[in-house]
Amino acid sequence: MKVLLSVFFFIIVSCNAKCKEYTDSLLRVLKSEILKKKIYDGEKDRHIKKLKETLASVPKSDFYTQYAICDKLYQEYKDFIFDSAHVYTEKLLALSRKMNDLPKLYESKIKLGTIQSSWGMFKETFECLSQIDVNQAPDSVKLRYYELKSKAYTRQALYNTDEFYSPSNRAESIKALTAAIRLSKPGSYEKYRHLAELCTIYGQNDKATAYCVKLLNSNLPTYHERAMIAHDLSNLTTGPQKIRLITLAAIYDIRSSTKETLAIFTLGKILMDEGKIEDAEILLQEALDQANIYGNKMHKIEIVAILTTLSAQKLINSENKKNEILTYLITILSIAIAGVVFISVVVYTRLKRVKRREAIVSEKNQHLDGLNKKLSEDAQIKEEYIGYFFDVISGYILKLEKIKRNTERKIKIQNYEELLHLANQIDIKQERHILFHTFDNIFLKLFPNFITSFNALLKPEDQIWPKDNEILNTNLRIFALMRLGIKDTQTIANILQSAVSTIYTYKTRIKSKALVHGDDFENKIMEINFVDIESVHS
Repeated sequence: MKVLLSVFFFIIVSCNAKCKEYTDSLLRVLKSEILKKKIYDGEKDRHIKKLKETLASVPKSDFYTQYAICDKLYQEYKDFIFDSAHVYTEKLLALSRKMNDLPKLYESKIKLGTIQSSWGMFKETFECLSQIDVNQAPDSVKLRYYELKSKAYTRQALYNTDEFYSPSNRAESIKALTAAIRLSKPGSYEKYRHLAELCTIYGQNDKATAYCVKLLNSNLPTYHERAMIAHDLSNLTTGPQKIRLITLAAIYDIRSSTKETLAIFTLGKILMDEGKIEDAEILLQEALDQANIYGNKMHKIEIVAILTTLSAQKLINSENKKNEILTYLITILSIAIAGVVFISVVVYTRLKRVKRREAIVSEKNQHLDGLNKKLSEDAQIKEEYIGYFFDVISGYILKLEKIKRNTERKIKIQNYEELLHLANQIDIKQERHILFHTFDNIFLKLFPNFITSFNALLKPEDQIWPKDNEILNTNLRIFALMRLGIKDTQTIANILQSAVSTIYTYKTRIKSKALVHGDDFENKIMEINFVDIESVHS
């Protein structure tokens, strides 16, 4: 281990090329460790099983032995599975009461508060602290008391960004941390760790870094503690060094079967921002697996939101690659068939449509971060429309390929009349009609009550109903697009092949006749119910 750390810190000060190579190497180690996580988890499960078997064999009257084993089980579960850790804290509390042992009772309450704090249960954590008379506790319990108190106030300050409360929370955290430093043994893990935390708070990053490095190069920390130190050290650095340290923390977390961790999630977000989508997806999926095992629902929601954004980015990247291929083909056709200007215009128009659809998809995915409760609805809409768009794009590529072959063949035989006839066969009006017809069908499949709900907002004499040969008309189609989240007038005009002023006139005329006025009308449109197709089928 010391050899690995020595190499690590040597490379930190090396040239950029070597640093990047080492960073990639660490990432490969992390992905390899992820594949071996079942081995580490299996070892932990076997150790837990032995402890439970030992506990079962202890006489019911031997409270002290039961307490010692339950404490070990708590330590095993603390960062592994929240529910199980909570169970054993309750058992520790019950046993300490049976023994009438006040220090152990306080110790058990601190353990309960520790896992509650990691879950964001600040009220419960402070209730545990308030039940402890620290003056009656031994120094070992006092140390854990002040450690928990400092951590609870720090996390509450991060959660509560209010300018009035945050400074007081931070002040209480520093006060408790100072007490913990005073109670820590010289040369101990706790002493160095808390000194590093205090130096970080006061902006003394060089001193904090020195304490962290000294700990990492010592034999004091466990794998889990090394992960926390590396993560803390990453917050004191930037660039490649930060990534290497977070990667190292994630490796230690995997090896120690730690599930309550932010390291691999943080690394996944950094790689996603750098455009390394495949690696980011692996790490974020692993972070989700860890959150599922530990049982942290709030953290799981955050990870799912990031994974959704990542999926959207993958889709956009895929579309961009297809656009590059299409652009290349258009360039070749333009050079070889200089006379077929009309075909080039058609292809260019379709490429613009693809880009507009990408903008719509991108806009929808930006809204996903703030609208988690609509994830199911947006996912269903995307499934229907994106599937259709892929089908349309594939059809256009086949048509383009067919036109290319026919054009080349007719140029070779110099049959220019048939070449012109071939170009005239492309019916843009019919293509647009098919596009709108399919859009209308899919939209009413998702929002079957849209037309009725829309007209309920208008007076009977002003209501708009499709004709017998229509599914939706232009007026309804404008607000259908708005219900899908497309509110930009220019975008709607582009999709419907109309002028911006025309769309604006339609919207203004309808809103002026509505039973509700202003933005309330558009809000009512957005409230029209979505039907989950999968639940209907089931």
